[in-house]
Amino acid sequence: MCGLLVFLSADGTADRPALAAALERLRHRGPDETSMVAEDGVVFGFARLAIVDRAHSHQPGHYPVEGPQQGRWTVVFNGELYNYRQLRADLAREHGAVFATEGEAEVLAAALHHWGPSAVRRLRGMFAAVLWDAAEGTLHAIRDPFGIKPLYHLRTPEGLYLASEKKALLPFAGGAARIGSAALSHYLTLQYVPEPATLHPAIHRLPAGHTLTAGPGQEPVIRRYFEPTLRPVHRPAAEAIAAIRDALRDSVHAHLQSEVPLGAFLSSGVDSTAVLALAKERHPGIRAYTAGFDDPRYSEIEHAAETAAALGVELVATIVRDEDVIEALPRIVWHLDDPVADPAIVPLYFLCRTAARDVTVVLSGEGADELFAGYEIYREPAALARVAGLPDPLRRGLRAVAEVLPEGVRGKSFLQRATTPMDERYYGNARIFGPEEKARLLHGPVSPHTDVTAALFQAAEGLDDVSMMQYIDIHTWLPGDILTKADRMSMAHSLELRVPFLDRAVYAAAAGLPPELKLSPRATKYALREAVRGLVPDAVVDRRKLGFPTPTRVWLRGIVGEWAADVLASAAVGHLIDIDHVQRLLAAHRRGSGDHSRKVWTVLMFCLWYGQQPAGRDAAQPSLWRDAPGAGTLAAWTSG
Repeated sequence: MCGLLVFLSADGTADRPALAAALERLRHRGPDETSMVAEDGVVFGFARLAIVDRAHSHQPGHYPVEGPQQGRWTVVFNGELYNYRQLRADLAREHGAVFATEGEAEVLAAALHHWGPSAVRRLRGMFAAVLWDAAEGTLHAIRDPFGIKPLYHLRTPEGLYLASEKKALLPFAGGAARIGSAALSHYLTLQYVPEPATLHPAIHRLPAGHTLTAGPGQEPVIRRYFEPTLRPVHRPAAEAIAAIRDALRDSVHAHLQSEVPLGAFLSSGVDSTAVLALAKERHPGIRAYTAGFDDPRYSEIEHAAETAAALGVELVATIVRDEDVIEALPRIVWHLDDPVADPAIVPLYFLCRTAARDVTVVLSGEGADELFAGYEIYREPAALARVAGLPDPLRRGLRAVAEVLPEGVRGKSFLQRATTPMDERYYGNARIFGPEEKARLLHGPVSPHTDVTAALFQAAEGLDDVSMMQYIDIHTWLPGDILTKADRMSMAHSLELRVPFLDRAVYAAAAGLPPELKLSPRATKYALREAVRGLVPDAVVDRRKLGFPTPTRVWLRGIVGEWAADVLASAAVGHLIDIDHVQRLLAAHRRGSGDHSRKVWTVLMFCLWYGQQPAGRDAAQPSLWRDAPGAGTLAAWTSG
């Protein structure tokens, strides 16, 4: 695990001090070792969190280690390859590959060298990597199939920059570091900025399951190598359920490879419990971590404690208080790069902080809801079916009736949704500001959500409604919200978070499930629940999803609300957003005149983020890591 920074110079020159300073902004991703080297007009920066082959697998890595092409490939690699030992054996057997280390980066370079571009389809894990082929004068970048690990890129006249986090690229964006109106508009609806965009239009994310290639001074070429499909394969239910159980067990066991202490997160739900139970098969002494709140209505600690006791696992609980939110939220936003207005990010931050005191690696349950249909909103097509299936004239008439009904009248929302086509109605789990309210809120153009989803719906044509919704979420919500907050909050504490559900074998077991094995009359994720029944307590298997619920509504009516009012009042975002409108929403919420918590929270997160712009405003943050091991390496490099 690491933070990486790569610069491909257009003319062979590089600003060494500026690049070293940029790498310092990634020190939290890899506090164990920091290095930077220049080769053939390419600069490789690396901040390492040592997990495997800790003594020898320093980066950048090189391949081959001998022969006429010695050192042809240079690589920096962030993540884990859970099948790297098998790849290593295959490369040695098929091509006589010889290795100098026991680590993954060298194996990845050897795979590209011997197998070519098709090698990326053999990789099992989470990764973002950049490789330089000196023989061809070509830079290659790859990102894992689901976007677990991030990779940003920026092209300027000076050259091409790539980094694990956007904050390392902002100093090189110059005048291009402005705020994009389309990205802001999408954020206010979705609560995150959808890939590949960022709030800075010049900086992009390499999408999940894509590669990037470029030569010096060339425009990057981006290609997809993985496309998730959810085409039902009808086979006996018992066979499908057994395949899920076998694939998940294999994935969890593969995710346990580590030379450092390892733990697991535990909520009240089936996903994290299944991962913990299967991990305990190989690591009987594994410790679990959970988080909750003072308000028992929002705390899962009691449920998690019951589960941990049933599994015979020690549980460490963290309680998040209102004052903790005020203290940590600016720092949380700094780590995010772009705001993510999912309130669950707060308990996740403190959960990671607690776990990082004991362990370096944790397993978590992200991805299960998208692959196995775990969100309650996936029930919507069945609920709307009676109206949605009516002839077009009748549906148009009901739509007209819905439009004239006053806001808040029972049945208005149902009729609106039931008479709206899926490709216009669905855009994910979060629905914050609608088009009409955004038109009042924004002082710029309003971009419709269909700009993000239209191409995805077209690609998903022919799927059943539930699979179509999953497909949209896998491409948007999963990388934009779920995996972004998981990566940033864990890396904020130099903690490696692993997600066994987002494994190619588990995905293969989930991809062919028919609708009847996804949702039952009583539960979501039906097939997954049945697959782990007997491995985890029945009470957990049958419990509805909670997923670290957060008391945002309560927070904003207490001292967090007072603090939020001060933040909104001092925010210099009036040229972008009608902040008076948001202040009125907060005031109404604090009076009890409606629940506006999600809307206020979304704007609050943006205001905190904007307060840390432009690049350089947060320059004090990297000094927090000034005394970390390896800090002197960069000083030596810049003076060379």
